[in-house]
Amino acid sequence: MAIAMHRNAKWVLIALACVCAGTVMAQDMATVAPKNTKVLVDNAQVRVMEVNVKPGETIGMHSHPGSVVYFVTSGKTKTTLADGKVTETEHKAGEATWSEPVTHSNENVGTTAAKVVVVEVKSAK
Repeated sequence: MAIAMHRNAKWVLIALACVCAGTVMAQDMATVAPKNTKVLVDNAQVRVMEVNVKPGETIGMHSHPGSVVYFVTSGKTKTTLADGKVTETEHKAGEATWSEPVTHSNENVGTTAAKVVVVEVKSAK
């Protein structure tokens, strides 16, 4: 009985490690979605990226430090956080938002191509 419980606990821990690995192993957006992401500026203070996502396209799980997102076009986005929480948001062209550090994936669930500029803050001087 004790051996069976030990084996079950082992498999639970392995499964938990696999789930958590997605959060820990989340990559840089430019690496995850190179066809959608163009790095415009990358220095010690900030990284600025232009992101273009067609309707139905998804940018896989990735991480950002604190950042500003500027919506060049209007659109509707489905965001899935590392913990599985899902939200849908609509943004208007010209809108800007602040985001604390986050690990997530994004999907364009709108009917038009979305274009945003992401400004990741690396350090403040």
